[in-house]
Amino acid sequence: MRNDSRLSRMLHVLLHMARHDGPITSEAIAAMLRTNAVVVRRTMAGLRDAGYVRSEKGHGGGWMIACDLEQLSLLDVHRAVGGPRLFVIGNEEANPDCAVEQVVNEAVEDVLSEAEALLEKRLGAISLAELSRGFDARCEGKI
Repeated sequence: MRNDSRLSRMLHVLLHMARHDGPITSEAIAAMLRTNAVVVRRTMAGLRDAGYVRSEKGHGGGWMIACDLEQLSLLDVHRAVGGPRLFVIGNEEANPDCAVEQVVNEAVEDVLSEAEALLEKRLGAISLAELSRGFDARCEGKI
């Protein structure tokens, strides 16, 4: 999964998990996301390591929410599953001897840094509980 789709997919999964009584297996999550259970386990490991989910092994086991959704922001989820950068744009094979490339890369990096700071601020201000309330309102026809 790409980093950008990983965030939205894991937000989707976490909201389903919050509404589900009991654990959800990697296989069930994989079916929901149309991917492989191994990919799910690898991605969920980041959430587990951050303390946002836990897993139980054996019959009847699976993944469960392990934190308060009011305290879990979209930025937290991104950092747990997405990685350090929100934007990956630019020259992958930089030529340090090219002055044009240096000027272009500096300008692009400045813009991306500003955009990333704004996006991180916005993602940090939205909790999963807020998404859950939005879901409830939509299901009740209030939106």
